[in-house]
Amino acid sequence: MNALLSVSDKTGIVEFARALHALGIKLLSTGGTAQLLAKEGLPVTEVAEVTQFPEMLDGRVKTLHPKVHGGLLARRELPAHMAALKEHGIATIDLLVVNLYPFEATVAKAGCTLADAIENIDIGGPAMVRSAAKNWKDVGVITSADQYEAVLAELKAGGKLSDKLRFALSVAAFNRIAQYDGAISDYLSSVSFEAEKLSESYVPQRALFPGQSNGIFTKVQDLRYGENSHQQAALYRDLHPAPGSLVTGVQLQGKELSYNNIADADAAWECVKSFDAPACVIVKHANPCGVAVGKDALESYSKAFQTDPTSAFGGIIAFNRTVDKAAAEAVVKQFVEVLMAPDFTPEALEVFKPKVNVRLMKIALPQGGASAWDQGRNAMDAKRVGSGLLLQTADNHELALADLKVVTIKQPTPEELNDLLFAWKVAKYVKSNAIVFCKNGMTMGVGAGQMSRLDSARIASIKAEAAQLSLQGTVVASDAFFPFRDGLDVVVDAGATCVAQPGGSMRDQEVIDAANERGVAMVFTGVRHFRH
Repeated sequence: MNALLSVSDKTGIVEFARALHALGIKLLSTGGTAQLLAKEGLPVTEVAEVTQFPEMLDGRVKTLHPKVHGGLLARRELPAHMAALKEHGIATIDLLVVNLYPFEATVAKAGCTLADAIENIDIGGPAMVRSAAKNWKDVGVITSADQYEAVLAELKAGGKLSDKLRFALSVAAFNRIAQYDGAISDYLSSVSFEAEKLSESYVPQRALFPGQSNGIFTKVQDLRYGENSHQQAALYRDLHPAPGSLVTGVQLQGKELSYNNIADADAAWECVKSFDAPACVIVKHANPCGVAVGKDALESYSKAFQTDPTSAFGGIIAFNRTVDKAAAEAVVKQFVEVLMAPDFTPEALEVFKPKVNVRLMKIALPQGGASAWDQGRNAMDAKRVGSGLLLQTADNHELALADLKVVTIKQPTPEELNDLLFAWKVAKYVKSNAIVFCKNGMTMGVGAGQMSRLDSARIASIKAEAAQLSLQGTVVASDAFFPFRDGLDVVVDAGATCVAQPGGSMRDQEVIDAANERGVAMVFTGVRHFRH
Protein backbone atom coordinates (compact mmCIF):
# COMPACT_ATOMS: atom_id res chain seq x y z
CA MET A 1 0.00 0.00 0.00
CA ASN A 2 1.27 3.46 -0.93
CA ALA A 3 0.48 6.72 0.86
CA LEU A 4 1.16 10.21 -0.51
CA LEU A 5 1.56 12.88 2.16
CA SER A 6 1.68 16.58 1.23
CA VAL A 7 0.50 18.94 3.95
CA SER A 8 0.68 22.64 4.67
CA ASP A 9 -0.42 22.23 8.31
CA LYS A 10 1.99 19.65 9.68
CA THR A 11 0.21 19.11 12.98
CA GLY A 12 0.50 15.41 13.85
CA ILE A 13 1.89 14.41 10.47
CA VAL A 14 5.14 12.89 11.80
CA GLU A 15 3.29 10.67 14.27
CA PHE A 16 0.77 9.66 11.61
CA ALA A 17 3.48 8.86 9.07
CA ARG A 18 5.38 6.84 11.66
CA ALA A 19 2.25 4.80 12.35
CA LEU A 20 1.72 4.21 8.61
CA HIS A 21 5.32 3.08 8.23
CA ALA A 22 4.90 0.67 11.14
CA LEU A 23 1.97 -0.86 9.24
CA GLY A 24 4.20 -1.47 6.22
CA ILE A 25 2.80 1.37 4.12
CA LYS A 26 5.24 3.03 1.71
CA LEU A 27 5.53 6.79 2.15
CA LEU A 28 5.62 9.28 -0.75
CA SER A 29 5.84 12.99 -0.14
CA THR A 30 6.63 16.44 -1.52
CA GLY A 31 8.77 19.43 -0.58
CA GLY A 32 8.72 20.50 3.03
CA THR A 33 6.70 17.49 4.16
CA ALA A 34 9.27 15.09 2.68
CA GLN A 35 12.11 16.99 4.32
CA LEU A 36 10.38 16.87 7.70
CA LEU A 37 9.70 13.13 7.50
CA ALA A 38 13.26 12.40 6.38
CA LYS A 39 14.62 14.52 9.21
CA GLU A 40 12.58 12.39 11.62
CA GLY A 41 14.26 9.27 10.24
CA LEU A 42 11.32 7.97 8.24
CA PRO A 43 11.96 6.32 4.86
CA VAL A 44 10.22 8.57 2.37
CA THR A 45 10.31 8.79 -1.43
CA GLU A 46 9.98 12.22 -2.96
CA VAL A 47 7.30 12.56 -5.62
CA ALA A 48 9.92 14.02 -7.96
CA GLU A 49 11.66 10.63 -7.92
CA VAL A 50 8.42 8.95 -8.96
CA THR A 51 7.51 11.41 -11.71
CA GLN A 52 11.12 11.87 -12.85
CA PHE A 53 10.24 15.53 -13.08
CA PRO A 54 11.50 18.15 -10.61
CA GLU A 55 9.36 20.53 -8.63
CA MET A 56 9.37 23.80 -10.52
CA LEU A 57 8.05 27.36 -10.63
CA ASP A 58 8.67 27.88 -6.90
CA GLY A 59 6.66 24.77 -6.06
CA ARG A 60 3.66 25.74 -8.18
CA VAL A 61 4.13 22.52 -10.19
CA LYS A 62 5.04 19.32 -8.38
CA THR A 63 2.13 16.86 -8.28
CA LEU A 64 0.36 17.78 -11.54
CA HIS A 65 1.57 14.66 -13.28
CA PRO A 66 0.02 11.43 -14.70
CA LYS A 67 2.12 9.29 -12.36
CA VAL A 68 0.36 10.98 -9.45
CA HIS A 69 -3.16 11.34 -10.81
CA GLY A 70 -3.05 8.01 -12.61
CA GLY A 71 -2.19 6.33 -9.31
CA LEU A 72 -5.10 8.10 -7.62
CA LEU A 73 -7.76 7.74 -10.32
CA ALA A 74 -7.24 4.19 -11.58
CA ARG A 75 -10.16 1.90 -10.79
CA ARG A 76 -8.66 -1.27 -9.38
CA GLU A 77 -11.53 -3.50 -10.55
CA LEU A 78 -11.09 -2.53 -14.22
CA PRO A 79 -8.43 -4.61 -16.02
CA ALA A 80 -7.96 -1.88 -18.65
CA HIS A 81 -7.11 0.68 -15.97
CA MET A 82 -4.64 -1.61 -14.26
CA ALA A 83 -3.06 -2.56 -17.59
CA ALA A 84 -2.58 1.15 -18.40
CA LEU A 85 -0.82 1.67 -15.10
CA LYS A 86 1.48 -1.29 -15.75
CA GLU A 87 2.25 -0.10 -19.28
CA HIS A 88 3.32 3.32 -18.07
CA GLY A 89 5.01 2.23 -14.87
CA ILE A 90 2.52 3.93 -12.56
CA ALA A 91 2.00 2.64 -9.02
CA THR A 92 -1.32 2.96 -7.28
CA ILE A 93 -1.70 5.49 -4.49
CA ASP A 94 -4.03 4.07 -1.86
CA LEU A 95 -3.98 6.82 0.75
CA LEU A 96 -3.73 10.56 0.15
CA VAL A 97 -3.01 12.97 3.00
CA VAL A 98 -3.37 16.59 1.94
CA ASN A 99 -4.33 19.83 3.61
CA LEU A 100 -4.31 23.00 1.60
CA TYR A 101 -2.35 26.23 1.57
CA PRO A 102 -3.76 28.51 4.31
CA PHE A 103 -5.68 30.83 2.01
CA GLU A 104 -8.43 31.70 4.52
CA ALA A 105 -5.93 32.51 7.28
CA THR A 106 -3.81 34.57 4.89
CA VAL A 107 -6.60 36.86 3.66
CA ALA A 108 -7.91 37.26 7.21
CA LYS A 109 -4.69 39.03 8.21
CA ALA A 110 -4.67 42.81 8.31
CA GLY A 111 -2.66 44.22 5.44
CA CYS A 112 -2.80 41.07 3.31
CA THR A 113 -1.44 41.90 -0.14
CA LEU A 114 -3.05 40.66 -3.33
CA ALA A 115 0.22 38.89 -4.14
CA ASP A 116 0.15 36.98 -0.84
CA ALA A 117 -3.46 35.99 -1.40
CA ILE A 118 -2.77 34.72 -4.90
CA GLU A 119 0.29 32.72 -3.84
CA ASN A 120 -1.79 31.00 -1.17
CA ILE A 121 -4.26 29.64 -3.72
CA ASP A 122 -3.44 25.92 -3.79
CA ILE A 123 -3.59 24.20 -7.18
CA GLY A 124 -1.98 20.79 -6.89
CA GLY A 125 -3.52 20.01 -3.52
CA PRO A 126 -7.18 20.45 -4.56
CA ALA A 127 -6.49 18.60 -7.81
CA MET A 128 -5.16 15.58 -5.92
CA VAL A 129 -7.95 15.74 -3.37
CA ARG A 130 -10.58 15.75 -6.10
CA SER A 131 -8.94 12.80 -7.84
CA ALA A 132 -8.74 10.74 -4.67
CA ALA A 133 -12.23 11.69 -3.52
CA LYS A 134 -13.72 10.77 -6.90
CA ASN A 135 -12.07 7.36 -6.67
CA TRP A 136 -13.20 6.80 -3.06
CA LYS A 137 -13.84 3.10 -3.57
CA ASP A 138 -10.08 2.55 -3.91
CA VAL A 139 -8.46 5.55 -2.23
CA GLY A 140 -8.76 7.02 1.24
CA VAL A 141 -8.36 10.80 1.23
CA ILE A 142 -7.48 12.65 4.44
CA THR A 143 -7.87 16.42 4.50
CA SER A 144 -7.67 17.16 8.24
CA ALA A 145 -5.49 16.03 11.12
CA ASP A 146 -8.58 15.16 13.16
CA GLN A 147 -9.20 12.26 10.75
CA TYR A 148 -5.88 10.53 11.50
CA GLU A 149 -7.14 8.61 14.52
CA ALA A 150 -10.12 7.00 12.77
CA VAL A 151 -8.01 6.02 9.76
CA LEU A 152 -5.30 4.42 11.88
CA ALA A 153 -7.87 2.55 13.95
CA GLU A 154 -9.27 0.82 10.86
CA LEU A 155 -5.88 0.16 9.30
CA LYS A 156 -4.62 -1.44 12.50
CA ALA A 157 -7.80 -3.47 12.92
CA GLY A 158 -8.16 -4.86 9.41
CA GLY A 159 -5.32 -3.65 7.24
CA LYS A 160 -7.58 -1.53 5.05
CA LEU A 161 -10.27 1.14 5.22
CA SER A 162 -13.95 0.27 5.13
CA ASP A 163 -16.18 1.50 2.32
CA LYS A 164 -18.10 3.52 4.90
CA LEU A 165 -15.03 5.41 6.11
CA ARG A 166 -13.63 5.96 2.62
CA PHE A 167 -16.95 7.41 1.47
CA ALA A 168 -17.16 9.65 4.55
CA LEU A 169 -13.62 10.88 3.89
CA SER A 170 -14.56 11.57 0.27
CA VAL A 171 -17.57 13.65 1.29
CA ALA A 172 -15.43 15.57 3.78
CA ALA A 173 -12.84 16.16 1.06
CA PHE A 174 -15.35 17.58 -1.42
CA ASN A 175 -16.81 19.73 1.35
CA ARG A 176 -13.34 21.08 2.11
CA ILE A 177 -12.75 21.90 -1.56
CA ALA A 178 -16.10 23.71 -1.70
CA GLN A 179 -15.18 25.73 1.39
CA TYR A 180 -11.77 26.55 -0.05
CA ASP A 181 -13.04 27.61 -3.45
CA GLY A 182 -15.85 29.58 -1.82
CA ALA A 183 -13.33 31.51 0.26
CA ILE A 184 -11.27 32.29 -2.83
CA SER A 185 -14.36 33.45 -4.73
CA ASP A 186 -15.53 35.59 -1.81
CA TYR A 187 -12.13 37.25 -1.57
CA LEU A 188 -11.46 37.84 -5.24
CA SER A 189 -14.97 39.10 -5.99
CA SER A 190 -14.69 41.59 -3.12
CA VAL A 191 -11.36 43.20 -4.00
CA SER A 192 -11.09 46.39 -5.99
CA PHE A 193 -8.77 45.93 -8.94
CA GLU A 194 -6.68 49.02 -9.60
CA ALA A 195 -4.15 48.16 -12.31
CA GLU A 196 -2.11 51.30 -11.73
CA LYS A 197 -1.45 50.23 -8.13
CA LEU A 198 -0.44 46.64 -8.81
CA SER A 199 2.76 45.69 -7.03
CA GLU A 200 3.95 43.01 -4.63
CA SER A 201 2.95 45.33 -1.75
CA TYR A 202 -0.51 46.22 -3.10
CA VAL A 203 -3.20 45.77 -0.43
CA PRO A 204 -6.55 46.02 -2.23
CA GLN A 205 -9.66 47.57 -0.79
CA ARG A 206 -12.36 44.99 -0.14
CA ALA A 207 -16.08 45.52 -0.64
CA LEU A 208 -18.34 44.62 2.27
CA PHE A 209 -20.56 42.62 -0.08
CA PRO A 210 -18.65 40.48 -2.62
CA GLY A 211 -19.79 40.04 -6.21
CA GLN A 212 -20.71 36.45 -5.32
CA SER A 213 -21.69 35.24 -1.86
CA ASN A 214 -20.58 31.70 -1.00
CA GLY A 215 -21.79 31.20 2.55
CA ILE A 216 -20.78 27.80 3.92
CA PHE A 217 -22.75 26.16 6.72
CA THR A 218 -22.43 22.69 8.20
CA LYS A 219 -25.39 20.69 9.40
CA VAL A 220 -25.75 20.26 13.14
CA GLN A 221 -28.87 18.13 13.08
CA ASP A 222 -32.13 17.34 11.35
CA LEU A 223 -35.15 18.69 13.23
CA ARG A 224 -38.45 16.94 13.79
CA TYR A 225 -40.19 19.53 11.61
CA GLY A 226 -40.12 23.23 10.81
CA GLU A 227 -42.34 26.07 12.01
CA ASN A 228 -45.30 23.76 11.32
CA SER A 229 -45.53 19.98 11.33
CA HIS A 230 -45.92 19.76 7.54
CA GLN A 231 -42.55 21.50 7.01
CA GLN A 232 -39.16 19.79 7.11
CA ALA A 233 -36.18 21.50 8.74
CA ALA A 234 -32.57 21.21 9.83
CA LEU A 235 -30.15 23.31 11.89
CA TYR A 236 -26.89 24.47 10.33
CA ARG A 237 -24.05 26.47 11.83
CA ASP A 238 -21.30 28.68 10.49
CA LEU A 239 -18.19 26.80 9.47
CA HIS A 240 -16.36 28.57 12.31
CA PRO A 241 -19.03 29.59 14.86
CA ALA A 242 -18.25 32.51 17.12
CA PRO A 243 -17.65 31.68 20.80
CA GLY A 244 -20.66 32.38 22.95
CA SER A 245 -23.14 31.95 20.10
CA LEU A 246 -26.21 29.74 20.41
CA VAL A 247 -24.93 26.95 18.16
CA THR A 248 -21.93 26.44 20.45
CA GLY A 249 -24.23 25.50 23.32
CA VAL A 250 -24.50 22.08 24.92
CA GLN A 251 -27.90 20.67 25.79
CA LEU A 252 -27.73 19.23 29.30
CA GLN A 253 -31.19 17.69 29.47
CA GLY A 254 -34.64 17.69 27.91
CA LYS A 255 -36.29 16.88 24.62
CA GLU A 256 -34.73 17.68 21.27
CA LEU A 257 -34.98 21.36 20.39
CA SER A 258 -37.55 22.21 17.74
CA TYR A 259 -37.24 24.74 14.90
CA ASN A 260 -39.30 27.28 16.84
CA ASN A 261 -37.40 26.56 20.06
CA ILE A 262 -34.11 27.38 18.32
CA ALA A 263 -35.42 30.56 16.70
CA ASP A 264 -36.85 31.84 19.98
CA ALA A 265 -33.80 30.72 21.95
CA ASP A 266 -31.55 32.73 19.65
CA ALA A 267 -33.72 35.83 20.12
CA ALA A 268 -33.53 35.45 23.90
CA TRP A 269 -29.81 34.71 23.93
CA GLU A 270 -28.88 37.64 21.71
CA CYS A 271 -30.92 39.98 23.87
CA VAL A 272 -29.56 38.81 27.23
CA LYS A 273 -25.99 39.06 25.94
CA SER A 274 -26.41 42.79 25.45
CA PHE A 275 -26.57 43.47 29.20
CA ASP A 276 -23.55 43.81 31.48
CA ALA A 277 -25.51 43.51 34.74
CA PRO A 278 -27.12 40.18 35.73
CA ALA A 279 -30.10 39.90 33.36
CA CYS A 280 -32.95 37.61 32.41
CA VAL A 281 -34.90 37.60 29.15
CA ILE A 282 -38.13 35.70 28.55
CA VAL A 283 -39.14 35.27 24.90
CA LYS A 284 -42.40 34.06 23.39
CA HIS A 285 -42.91 33.81 19.64
CA ALA A 286 -39.68 35.67 18.86
CA ASN A 287 -40.50 38.68 21.07
CA PRO A 288 -39.22 39.49 24.56
CA CYS A 289 -42.24 39.43 26.87
CA GLY A 290 -40.17 40.14 29.97
CA VAL A 291 -36.68 41.56 30.47
CA ALA A 292 -35.00 42.72 33.64
CA VAL A 293 -31.68 43.28 35.37
CA GLY A 294 -31.11 42.62 39.04
CA LYS A 295 -28.49 41.89 41.65
CA ASP A 296 -28.47 38.21 40.68
CA ALA A 297 -30.21 35.60 38.52
CA LEU A 298 -33.15 35.20 40.90
CA GLU A 299 -33.98 38.89 41.11
CA SER A 300 -33.62 39.44 37.38
CA TYR A 301 -35.93 36.49 36.68
CA SER A 302 -38.53 37.55 39.24
CA LYS A 303 -38.72 41.02 37.73
CA ALA A 304 -38.79 39.76 34.14
CA PHE A 305 -41.59 37.31 34.90
CA GLN A 306 -43.77 40.06 36.41
CA THR A 307 -43.97 41.89 33.08
CA ASP A 308 -46.24 39.35 31.42
CA PRO A 309 -46.84 36.11 33.36
CA THR A 310 -49.43 34.98 30.82
CA SER A 311 -47.09 35.16 27.84
CA ALA A 312 -44.21 33.73 29.86
CA PHE A 313 -46.11 30.43 30.06
CA GLY A 314 -44.23 28.00 27.80
CA GLY A 315 -41.59 30.62 27.04
CA ILE A 316 -37.86 30.58 26.41
CA ILE A 317 -35.70 31.94 29.23
CA ALA A 318 -32.11 33.17 29.00
CA PHE A 319 -29.74 34.30 31.75
CA ASN A 320 -26.34 35.94 31.35
CA ARG A 321 -25.19 34.60 34.71
CA THR A 322 -24.89 31.14 36.25
CA VAL A 323 -28.25 29.76 37.35
CA ASP A 324 -28.07 28.80 41.02
CA LYS A 325 -30.48 26.81 43.18
CA ALA A 326 -32.56 29.85 44.18
CA ALA A 327 -33.14 30.91 40.58
CA ALA A 328 -33.82 27.32 39.50
CA GLU A 329 -36.46 26.89 42.23
CA ALA A 330 -38.25 30.02 41.01
CA VAL A 331 -38.14 29.05 37.32
CA VAL A 332 -39.17 25.42 37.84
CA LYS A 333 -42.56 26.54 39.20
CA GLN A 334 -43.47 27.74 35.71
CA PHE A 335 -43.88 25.92 32.41
CA VAL A 336 -40.69 26.66 30.48
CA GLU A 337 -39.63 25.20 27.12
CA VAL A 338 -35.94 26.12 27.09
CA LEU A 339 -33.63 27.57 29.74
CA MET A 340 -30.22 28.94 28.74
CA ALA A 341 -27.33 30.18 30.82
CA PRO A 342 -23.53 30.30 30.78
CA ASP A 343 -23.63 27.61 33.48
CA PHE A 344 -25.75 25.87 36.12
CA THR A 345 -24.70 24.97 39.62
CA PRO A 346 -24.96 21.25 40.54
CA GLU A 347 -27.80 22.16 42.92
CA ALA A 348 -29.70 23.91 40.11
CA LEU A 349 -29.35 20.85 37.87
CA GLU A 350 -30.81 18.71 40.65
CA VAL A 351 -33.84 21.01 40.83
CA PHE A 352 -34.56 20.45 37.13
CA LYS A 353 -33.87 16.70 37.07
CA PRO A 354 -37.52 15.70 37.65
CA LYS A 355 -38.60 18.04 34.82
CA VAL A 356 -37.25 15.76 32.10
CA ASN A 357 -38.85 17.72 29.26
CA VAL A 358 -37.28 21.05 30.21
CA ARG A 359 -34.44 21.72 27.82
CA LEU A 360 -31.38 23.09 29.60
CA MET A 361 -28.72 24.72 27.43
CA LYS A 362 -25.27 25.67 28.66
CA ILE A 363 -23.59 28.23 26.42
CA ALA A 364 -20.06 28.92 27.58
CA LEU A 365 -18.80 32.46 27.88
CA PRO A 366 -16.08 33.36 25.39
CA GLN A 367 -12.64 33.92 26.82
CA GLY A 368 -12.70 37.27 28.57
CA GLY A 369 -16.09 36.81 30.22
CA ALA A 370 -19.30 38.72 29.63
CA SER A 371 -17.46 41.72 28.17
CA ALA A 372 -16.28 39.48 25.34
CA TRP A 373 -19.78 38.44 24.26
CA ASP A 374 -19.61 40.83 21.33
CA GLN A 375 -17.43 38.15 19.70
CA GLY A 376 -20.52 35.98 19.44
CA ARG A 377 -22.53 38.44 17.38
CA ASN A 378 -23.27 37.85 13.75
CA ALA A 379 -21.50 40.26 11.43
CA MET A 380 -24.16 39.77 8.77
CA ASP A 381 -27.88 39.03 8.69
CA ALA A 382 -29.51 37.15 5.84
CA LYS A 383 -33.11 36.77 4.76
CA ARG A 384 -34.44 34.73 1.86
CA VAL A 385 -36.74 36.33 -0.69
CA GLY A 386 -38.14 34.72 -3.83
CA SER A 387 -35.10 33.29 -5.68
CA GLY A 388 -32.88 35.73 -3.84
CA LEU A 389 -31.13 36.69 -0.64
CA LEU A 390 -31.07 39.93 1.31
CA LEU A 391 -27.78 40.52 3.11
CA GLN A 392 -27.11 43.31 5.55
CA THR A 393 -24.71 44.11 8.33
CA ALA A 394 -26.19 43.00 11.64
CA ASP A 395 -27.84 45.57 13.90
CA ASN A 396 -25.08 45.64 16.49
CA HIS A 397 -25.35 49.36 17.25
CA GLU A 398 -24.97 50.18 20.94
CA LEU A 399 -26.38 53.42 22.31
CA ALA A 400 -24.40 55.46 24.85
CA LEU A 401 -25.58 58.29 27.07
CA ALA A 402 -23.58 60.71 24.97
CA ASP A 403 -25.62 59.72 21.91
CA LEU A 404 -28.90 60.92 23.43
CA LYS A 405 -30.12 64.32 22.32
CA VAL A 406 -32.64 65.94 24.67
CA VAL A 407 -35.19 67.82 22.52
CA THR A 408 -37.69 68.95 25.18
CA ILE A 409 -37.77 71.60 27.85
CA LYS A 410 -37.93 68.98 30.56
CA GLN A 411 -34.65 67.15 31.12
CA PRO A 412 -34.56 63.42 31.95
CA THR A 413 -33.39 62.50 35.44
CA PRO A 414 -30.30 60.27 35.82
CA GLU A 415 -32.61 57.39 36.75
CA GLU A 416 -34.72 57.97 33.65
CA LEU A 417 -31.62 58.05 31.45
CA ASN A 418 -30.49 54.69 32.78
CA ASP A 419 -33.92 53.23 32.18
CA LEU A 420 -33.99 54.71 28.68
CA LEU A 421 -30.78 52.90 27.79
CA PHE A 422 -32.26 49.71 29.20
CA ALA A 423 -35.52 50.16 27.28
CA TRP A 424 -33.63 50.92 24.09
CA LYS A 425 -31.66 47.66 24.37
CA VAL A 426 -34.91 45.74 24.73
CA ALA A 427 -36.66 47.55 21.87
CA LYS A 428 -33.91 46.43 19.49
CA TYR A 429 -35.05 42.82 19.97
CA VAL A 430 -38.79 43.45 19.73
CA LYS A 431 -40.51 43.03 16.36
CA SER A 432 -41.54 46.31 14.75
CA ASN A 433 -43.49 48.31 15.46
CA ALA A 434 -42.08 48.20 18.99
CA ILE A 435 -43.08 50.14 22.10
CA VAL A 436 -41.40 49.23 25.39
CA PHE A 437 -42.27 50.66 28.83
CA CYS A 438 -39.57 50.24 31.50
CA LYS A 439 -38.82 51.29 35.05
CA ASN A 440 -36.03 50.39 37.47
CA GLY A 441 -34.33 48.02 35.07
CA MET A 442 -37.49 46.07 34.25
CA THR A 443 -39.90 45.93 31.34
CA MET A 444 -43.38 47.07 32.42
CA GLY A 445 -45.21 46.62 29.12
CA VAL A 446 -44.17 45.47 25.65
CA GLY A 447 -46.09 46.15 22.45
CA ALA A 448 -44.74 44.24 19.45
CA GLY A 449 -45.29 43.47 15.80
CA GLN A 450 -48.20 45.74 14.99
CA MET A 451 -48.83 47.45 11.69
CA SER A 452 -49.51 50.68 13.59
CA ARG A 453 -47.18 52.15 16.21
CA LEU A 454 -50.29 53.50 17.89
CA ASP A 455 -51.62 49.94 18.32
CA SER A 456 -48.27 48.78 19.74
CA ALA A 457 -48.46 51.55 22.33
CA ARG A 458 -52.00 50.54 23.27
CA ILE A 459 -51.08 46.85 23.51
CA ALA A 460 -48.11 47.63 25.77
CA SER A 461 -50.48 49.49 28.09
CA ILE A 462 -52.99 46.64 28.02
CA LYS A 463 -50.24 44.13 28.86
CA ALA A 464 -49.16 46.20 31.86
CA GLU A 465 -52.73 46.48 33.11
CA ALA A 466 -53.22 42.71 32.76
CA ALA A 467 -50.04 42.14 34.80
CA GLN A 468 -51.27 44.66 37.40
CA LEU A 469 -48.25 46.88 36.83
CA SER A 470 -48.50 50.64 37.13
CA LEU A 471 -46.96 52.59 34.27
CA GLN A 472 -46.77 55.78 36.31
CA GLY A 473 -43.24 57.20 36.09
CA THR A 474 -42.09 54.79 33.40
CA VAL A 475 -39.89 55.53 30.41
CA VAL A 476 -40.73 54.42 26.88
CA ALA A 477 -38.56 53.37 23.95
CA SER A 478 -39.98 53.42 20.43
CA ASP A 479 -37.92 51.57 17.81
CA ALA A 480 -38.78 54.17 15.15
CA PHE A 481 -40.03 57.75 15.15
CA PHE A 482 -43.55 58.81 16.07
CA PRO A 483 -45.11 59.93 12.77
CA PHE A 484 -47.84 61.77 14.66
CA ARG A 485 -48.35 62.94 18.24
CA ASP A 486 -51.11 60.37 18.91
CA GLY A 487 -48.63 57.60 19.81
CA LEU A 488 -46.90 59.91 22.26
CA ASP A 489 -50.23 60.86 23.83
CA VAL A 490 -51.09 57.19 24.39
CA VAL A 491 -47.86 56.43 26.28
CA VAL A 492 -48.08 59.65 28.31
CA ASP A 493 -51.73 58.93 29.16
CA ALA A 494 -50.57 55.54 30.41
CA GLY A 495 -48.09 57.19 32.78
CA ALA A 496 -44.79 57.59 30.91
CA THR A 497 -42.69 60.60 31.90
CA CYS A 498 -39.80 60.18 29.47
CA VAL A 499 -39.58 58.89 25.90
CA ALA A 500 -36.75 57.79 23.62
CA GLN A 501 -37.27 57.70 19.87
CA PRO A 502 -34.99 58.02 16.83
CA GLY A 503 -36.42 61.25 15.47
CA GLY A 504 -36.34 61.99 11.78
CA SER A 505 -40.04 62.44 11.05
CA MET A 506 -41.40 65.33 9.01
CA ARG A 507 -43.56 66.03 12.07
CA ASP A 508 -40.77 65.87 14.67
CA GLN A 509 -41.52 69.39 15.84
CA GLU A 510 -45.20 68.56 16.26
CA VAL A 511 -44.26 65.61 18.49
CA ILE A 512 -41.70 67.69 20.43
CA ASP A 513 -44.33 70.37 21.00
CA ALA A 514 -46.73 67.69 22.23
CA ALA A 515 -44.11 66.40 24.69
CA ASN A 516 -43.54 69.93 26.00
CA GLU A 517 -47.30 70.43 26.26
CA ARG A 518 -47.63 67.20 28.26
CA GLY A 519 -44.65 68.07 30.47
CA VAL A 520 -42.58 64.98 29.63
CA ALA A 521 -38.95 64.61 28.62
CA MET A 522 -38.03 63.26 25.21
CA VAL A 523 -34.69 62.30 23.69
CA PHE A 524 -33.71 61.47 20.13
CA THR A 525 -31.36 58.56 19.58
CA GLY A 526 -30.61 59.28 15.92
CA VAL A 527 -30.83 55.55 15.20
CA ARG A 528 -33.81 53.30 14.63
CA HIS A 529 -34.13 49.56 15.30
CA PHE A 530 -36.59 48.10 12.81
CA ARG A 531 -36.80 44.32 13.27
CA HIS A 532 -38.87 42.52 10.63
